[in-house]
Amino acid sequence: MGKSRIAVPIGDPAGVGPEIVAKTVASKEVFDMAECVVVGDKTIMENAIKITDTNLTIHVINEPEEGDYRQGVLNLIDLANVDMANFEFGRVNGMCGKAAYAYIAKSIELANARKVDAVATTPINKESLRAGEINFIGHTEIFGALTDTEDPLTMFETNGMRVFFLTRHVSLREMLDMITKERIKDYVKRCLEALRKLGVSEGTMAIAGLNPHSGEHGLFGWEEVNEITPAVEELQAEGYNVVGPIGADSVFHQAAIGKYNSVLSLYHDQGHIATKTLDFEKTIAITNGMPILRTSVDHGTAFDIAGKGIVSAVSMIEAVLLAAKYAPNFTKKP
Repeated sequence: MGKSRIAVPIGDPAGVGPEIVAKTVASKEVFDMAECVVVGDKTIMENAIKITDTNLTIHVINEPEEGDYRQGVLNLIDLANVDMANFEFGRVNGMCGKAAYAYIAKSIELANARKVDAVATTPINKESLRAGEINFIGHTEIFGALTDTEDPLTMFETNGMRVFFLTRHVSLREMLDMITKERIKDYVKRCLEALRKLGVSEGTMAIAGLNPHSGEHGLFGWEEVNEITPAVEELQAEGYNVVGPIGADSVFHQAAIGKYNSVLSLYHDQGHIATKTLDFEKTIAITNGMPILRTSVDHGTAFDIAGKGIVSAVSMIEAVLLAAKYAPNFTKKP
């Protein structure tokens, strides 16, 4: 079986995306596992190669099959959409927001057409998107719209520990109102199907508790009694391999040592803190529930160090490696 072919949009040109792309393509570890098709701007990538001293040769292509997939070659689909006279590192810029969106859209187009096996994304800036009149708040919304996916699922993977999120970008007060039996049941079913598409069919999913000690039968809250435990019991009765609620102070550790194949975190920070504490740089976001596979670094554009060549590419390298790991299962016909 050949290497997985991964589209890599360079992100916001004013951020660290181009630099981590250059370092990733230059990585022997990535070269051994994947064929990268970079989508970006040639001048920006030439600068990134100089800044990072990666000694890559750019090979401009129109289609992935035209690539020269040898060590030291960066295969680039050049959208030539950055005017260097109006470019500055580390600044919000509508031109860069538009450019970043175009790189993502082209990468999704390639994946939808099955010309690449997956997409591994780099950071974009929400303010630059808005300044460029791009009406999406972030990657997930763009991928949802361009793949006709109503509600993509986010999963984090860190050193083999997988975490899904029942709720994410809402306040804690709003989150409590979203902890319902039916929502939990729907998410668990979708998460287990997403794992199956990634090739993970063995093992048990754990549902994290919400309150201290999972509520202690109502002593510290009733969400476990009224919503979470009934959801788990009904799922088990329907044949789903799921347990919980398991106290959030132990469930992530248990998943990290292999007791569970995944955890359903109930809110944003509950799962983010667990994964990023385990290994911040290797916490990778995987967007599931779409017809294409997408992985991503889980850090921002780092405008404060953009253009300095000092950014770590560990997260980007891991994102490409995970895309290459899961792509063969994801693209396999059922």
